[in-house]
Amino acid sequence: MPAPLPLAVSLGDPAGIGPEIIAEAWTRRDEAGLSPFFVVGGGDVLAKAARMRGLALDVVRILDPSHARDVWKDAIPVLGTLDAEYRPGIPDETGAHLALNSLVEATSRAALGEAGGLVTAPISKSELAHVGFTQPGQTEFLADAFGRPREDAVMMLAGPSLRAVPLTVHCALAEVPDLISKDLIVHRARILNEALKRDFGIEEPRIAVCGLNPHAGEEGRFGDEEQFVIGPAIASLEKEGLAITGPHPGDAIFTPRARKAYDVAIAMYHDQALIPLKALDFDEGVNVTLGLPIVRTSPDHGTAFDIAGKGKADPGAMIAALRMAGEIAARRASRG
Repeated sequence: MPAPLPLAVSLGDPAGIGPEIIAEAWTRRDEAGLSPFFVVGGGDVLAKAARMRGLALDVVRILDPSHARDVWKDAIPVLGTLDAEYRPGIPDETGAHLALNSLVEATSRAALGEAGGLVTAPISKSELAHVGFTQPGQTEFLADAFGRPREDAVMMLAGPSLRAVPLTVHCALAEVPDLISKDLIVHRARILNEALKRDFGIEEPRIAVCGLNPHAGEEGRFGDEEQFVIGPAIASLEKEGLAITGPHPGDAIFTPRARKAYDVAIAMYHDQALIPLKALDFDEGVNVTLGLPIVRTSPDHGTAFDIAGKGKADPGAMIAALRMAGEIAARRASRG
């Protein structure tokens, strides 16, 4: 079932691989079963990125998201006239301005109910910082944009082999022990549990929780966060009726046998979740933001400036992000 409204796609950094994988995704729209989408800004960038890859793609600029379906079969719809020079692999301030404006406008269109969801192409956080972007990443930007506490914006990485949620995200590893808490685990597990029911159709989600320390602390020998923080949070959630287990050792929870026992794993820090996800599903990994009033997905990779414009970028994760956003939007619409 397609999304009820076209999806809004932000361009990402025009010097990265975002434009070319968006263009490639549009050319594969039928075989991939994608819902209609429109891109905010960057019409010339998309056209040149498509030519670089040898793609047959026409760009049609639209004035309103409702016009996207009218041109979808024949051309990629681009909302507005914002643009920049296409210089793959050479990020600059003009491109950063385009990336930020595209993200802001695409978010606004989704917030206004003019788009079925938001799909964000990769940005360069360091480049955006030069033009006024103050958040650690797009997940935090979206939480701020909707006036939600950042604890409510739950990042879930999803691929064919694994779903994983990092409890803490964009912070130094040394800060993690002080940032994890019983309240944070409980809060995010509740959001995750409801989102898996509503957006993924899993009636009784099974959640596995990683420990922080080697061997999940081994009864306090290698750290006591499992005993005094993680374990009590799990016990509290069990009393609420959640199907949740742990804390599990981080070196065993992602094995093929272990993955059969849960629908999603909650990791304690960024790399504990992203390393296994990228090892298993790099070309199909999707970043989904749960806990927001809109649907938001993104390919789970960066700008890849080093291969931009060379025809090497795999569009698989962008296609997966577009497909997942359409599926979630359709499921939400069907539930009313």
